[in-house]
Amino acid sequence: MKWFDDFFEIKTRQAAQSMSRRNALTRLGNLLVGTALVLPVLPFDRVGSHAHAAPKKGPDDTSCDYWRYCALDGFVCTCCGGTVSSCPPGTEVSKVTWVGTCRNPANGKDYLISYNDCCGATMCGQCFCNKNERERPAYRMGVHNDINWCMSNASNTYHCTVAAIVGVGDPKG
Repeated sequence: MKWFDDFFEIKTRQAAQSMSRRNALTRLGNLLVGTALVLPVLPFDRVGSHAHAAPKKGPDDTSCDYWRYCALDGFVCTCCGGTVSSCPPGTEVSKVTWVGTCRNPANGKDYLISYNDCCGATMCGQCFCNKNERERPAYRMGVHNDINWCMSNASNTYHCTVAAIVGVGDPKG
């Protein structure tokens, strides 16, 4: 370590003999300003050790804009403790349903969707959707969504609606 101390002592004395204080302050200022301009431009890893890109979000199955809900009229079961295709605990699926054809924007295919009311509990009251795409008049009961389909169950109390895929549309028409 003595050689290190001797080296800097010699260099400091040489600098003191060859330049004035004003010149030394000017050089030091130029060095600080120069490094302030250059260092931020230099490439370095700006990513934190725990930083990750936000996960890619899939479609929101609690939103009325979810593609399966194109003919849904009622409360979405994903907001009420169920899933897109299964009823919440404590309810049962209706014995009769209505159907609709919805297009999945992710793949451009048409799907036959069975809308099943979940019965046996009071109304969910969350995420109400009233989508009437391709709804037919009441005389075509199987494609009409304004009916309480729980009427055929032991408990005809409506809770929410699920949207189960039952088939894929034929691309030939």
